[in-house]
Amino acid sequence: MAVILANETAWPGLKSGIDRIDECGLDIIEAMIRDIEAASEVHSVGRGSWPNMVGELELDASIMYGRTLEAGAVAALKGYLHPISVARAVMSRLPHVFLAGEGAARFAREIGAEASNLLTEASRNGFDAWVEGNIPEKLRERWPECSLVEHAWASLDPEEVGGTTCVLVCDDFGDCSAGVSTSGWAWKYPGRVGDSPVIGAGCYADNRYGAVGCIGTGEMAIRVSTARSVILYMKQGMCVEEACREAARDYRDLSGGVIRRVVIHAVDRSGSHFVLAAGADEGTRYYVVEEESGRFEERISETMRL
Repeated sequence: MAVILANETAWPGLKSGIDRIDECGLDIIEAMIRDIEAASEVHSVGRGSWPNMVGELELDASIMYGRTLEAGAVAALKGYLHPISVARAVMSRLPHVFLAGEGAARFAREIGAEASNLLTEASRNGFDAWVEGNIPEKLRERWPECSLVEHAWASLDPEEVGGTTCVLVCDDFGDCSAGVSTSGWAWKYPGRVGDSPVIGAGCYADNRYGAVGCIGTGEMAIRVSTARSVILYMKQGMCVEEACREAARDYRDLSGGVIRRVVIHAVDRSGSHFVLAAGADEGTRYYVVEEESGRFEERISETMRL
């Protein structure tokens, strides 16, 4: 029986997931995430997202197929509406896994991906308000044509954790797949890449065990390879809940840098799932869609203090 696990930001794509639940997991993931990337009211994915420190939108996405362990990812992609589709095309059409920056944009152009001006009036106004509230008046007139380094810590993401879109599917064909898409940390330093496009950090799928996707503070997930760690803990014989908790304990060894919340989403090959908000006092919403019911159920994650 097919199972879809998605985080709260995925709500604009839930209808697509329900309508396509009997299809291949990769198709379900791409359809759901495309809907979210096009939804301008979601300020952390696709069109209408909060830009980086210089007012530009850089998008990240990845997708992974658990049957073959094939994956595709793009990072710092500018000017294209659907990074999840570009990431899937990287997986299917290139001998590579990961494209970034100008190379990712060139590939998107060559495959005919949909170009778009992603900044909306709301996201531009949000950027202007951030500059006014965080950049000294004497620098604003020449912003961003000045040094950005000393202002990077003012860019801590104001969004609630959960901004990344995460969709995991165990489909009727016995395959586990994972996909994530995000604009990343709001007002981030240009070129910043989080965990979402990093296979093994923010996204991983392996039919033998299950699929994992992370949202939240990507720097933390990168440092301890969270998504792959959950899979490896399941490989050691842990159930999906134990694996997520053990992966979250790895964060306790981190010091320095940004230490905030990470939400781990995982589903095992049998369809059992677990969602854990590590470093949080309150759980976050997520959705489960099961083929048998044909509708989504809203649930609240477990929490773990770090």
